[in-house]
Amino acid sequence: MTTEFKRLTEVDSSDIIELMNNPLVRRHMPLATSCFGESECEEFIAAKERLWKEDGYGPWAFVVDGQFVGWGGLQRENGEADLGLVLHPDHWGLGKILYSEIIRRAFGEMGFEAVTVLLPPTRKNIKGLLRLGFRKNGQLEVADKTFLRYRLEKRKSSIG
Repeated sequence: MTTEFKRLTEVDSSDIIELMNNPLVRRHMPLATSCFGESECEEFIAAKERLWKEDGYGPWAFVVDGQFVGWGGLQRENGEADLGLVLHPDHWGLGKILYSEIIRRAFGEMGFEAVTVLLPPTRKNIKGLLRLGFRKNGQLEVADKTFLRYRLEKRKSSIG
């Protein structure tokens, strides 16, 4: 299996649009409230590219064996590197592999001391997140939506 981390500008926008409109994906994205079309995709990619310019890091497009499977990575949220992972349901089994590479980069070459994850309160199954070493770290309001915040410190991860 060949896994590539590319910029969102390097994948077909129709693949991103399909992913972002998938009902199973949207169920876990409370900020996705309207149809995600061509113009929304252009704005989305431009916003993510600005993160790379402003912060030196941002989300990637994940390509496995030549196929776009999702996007995610790290972006600055409330002063820390926040990890996000959005995969097409056909590829949810790849989450652990992609997560491991993101964490390796975050605590390795990127030099972060901690990463956070924001989950909507509707996400009840968090056992896996806790097993990875994340601990509840309050909550955060984003665009009038509440998210539960979990934090992983480098010294408590298997990478640290």
